[in-house]
This record gives sequence, structure tokens and C-alpha cells, in this order.
Amino acid sequence: MKILITGATGLIGNELVKQLLAKNHSVHYLTTSKSKVVNKPNYKGFYWNPQQTKIDESCIYEVDVIVHLAGANIAKRWTNAYKQEIIESRTLSSELLYNLVRKHPNQVKQFISASGTAIYPESFATVYDETTTETEDSFLSNVVKKWEESANRFQVLGLKVCKIRTGIVLSNVGGALPEMVKPIKMGFGAAMGNGKQIQSWIHINDLVAMYCFAIENQLEGVYNAVAPNPISNQELTTVIAKTLKKPLFLPNIPHFVMKLILGEMSYLLFSSKNLSAQKIINNGFQFKFPKIKEALANLYS
Repeated sequence: MKILITGATGLIGNELVKQLLAKNHSVHYLTTSKSKVVNKPNYKGFYWNPQQTKIDESCIYEVDVIVHLAGANIAKRWTNAYKQEIIESRTLSSELLYNLVRKHPNQVKQFISASGTAIYPESFATVYDETTTETEDSFLSNVVKKWEESANRFQVLGLKVCKIRTGIVLSNVGGALPEMVKPIKMGFGAAMGNGKQIQSWIHINDLVAMYCFAIENQLEGVYNAVAPNPISNQELTTVIAKTLKKPLFLPNIPHFVMKLILGEMSYLLFSSKNLSAQKIINNGFQFKFPKIKEALANLYS
């Protein structure tokens, strides 16, 4: 198959490209940097600029599946201007892709969009799955709603639409985990708040495998990209420290301290999302790293 990917040079996209090429798929990718456009066998880059509604229309030639990963990093201070960028980087890019598919002859059958778990209500005991209609009223939850609405439009064009709601991605080269590891390595590690908030996480290899699974099985609908064993922030901090063979002796960090440092973005550290992975498992997907100890040992052994 030929797959068109946005956000191909990001943390998830980079690993997904490797996996797809290893499986003998062909990859087209869109980049906002002309210097990153390369042309190799089975791997071709194309320039786009969603803000200016510019796109190299030949990117869609013979493409079977579009995987939309592009979006501004949420782990930056949420000024009003940056909040707008977080939303627009997801919705404007999706609209540009929609118009490309609508206006040009193509053979695209499926549109897969990254999405977020922030849409779910805060939860400690209740486990939420993809059938949940109750949502949270927060900035990130509203981002996810707009993100998924922009993906749903592709159904009008007759495409199968799949939305991958992604939890905390564990990777040793980017994302949240290296930021959690840094203070622990230096001996200053501590859990956040009361440490009871539930972290629904996924190993980067399992996440990428899930995208490949969704492509190869032409999945439709919403899927939680989370491992089947979520844990508390306190447990996660403890397991990281044990994996790195570092002590934990500092008291937990109060919420108000992190709010002073990070502002509204401190939500990311204290949000509690207790989510089910059962739907993707029922579809035949097998996790390579279902438990946190094995996942961290793989990344930091």
C-alpha cells in the first residue's frame, strides 16, 4: 500500500515511517520545510503550508491511506496565541487534506487521524471506553472535539475514518518520559500532587504497531491507544526510579507549585484518565508491552 503521512518527522511519525517501510509499504510524507523534502525509492517528500493553504497536489498520487499526525506540541506554555496554534495546526491541516481529496481524482480509501484522551472525563475509579459519550469541559478536550470533527468530514467523501485517541506515549527519545526521567536521574524525582491520578500510557512501539494494524485491517471508528494496565502517577514515578536504580526521597510536588511554573499547561501533570484498551484487543491487536515494568525496562535497560 501507499500511505501519505503528515507529521512524519515527529516522534510518532518517524517511528511509523520506519515500520511501514520495513513492512514494504510505500510512504509519501508532507513537510512544512522544503529542506526536508527527499525523493527515495518508496519514500517521497512533498511540501505543504496549511496556514497558506498550499500543498503539492501530487502527494496524493496512488495513495491508499492518509495518516494525519500533524499538530503543534501541547507541551509548551499555553498562551492565548499558542492555544490558537494548537487548534489550527490540527484543523486547518485537516481541511487542506479534505479539499485535496474532494477536488482531485484519487484512490484514497481510509483516513486515520491522531487524537487525544483529554476528551474523556477525569476519573480515578471509573474506567472509560470508546462508547463513552460524557466528555470533559477543558481546553484540551475541546481541541480533541474539533480535531475529531475535522476528521469525520472525510466520511462524506466515502472514506473509512479511524481516530486513534493516544495516551501518554513512552519513548526514550522524546515526549513526556525523558522529562520525567531527568529529575529522577539527578536525584530530585517526586510524584505530582497526591500521586493518585491515573496515567493511561502506551509504549511507542505498540502505538506505531497499532497504526499499522489500523491500516492493514482498514479499521473505522474511535480506538484508545493505551496499554491495558494504566497506573497511578505515584506508581509510574516509583517504577521509573527503580528502573534507573535511583532513590526517591522528596515529598510529592503540590499542584499550586507546578501551576505557578507551567500555568494552565500543568493540567497535563495532574489530569487523571482511566481508560480501557479492550476494543483494540477485541479486534485482534496484541500489545508487546502491556505492563509498565517491561515497557520501561525495554526503554532504559
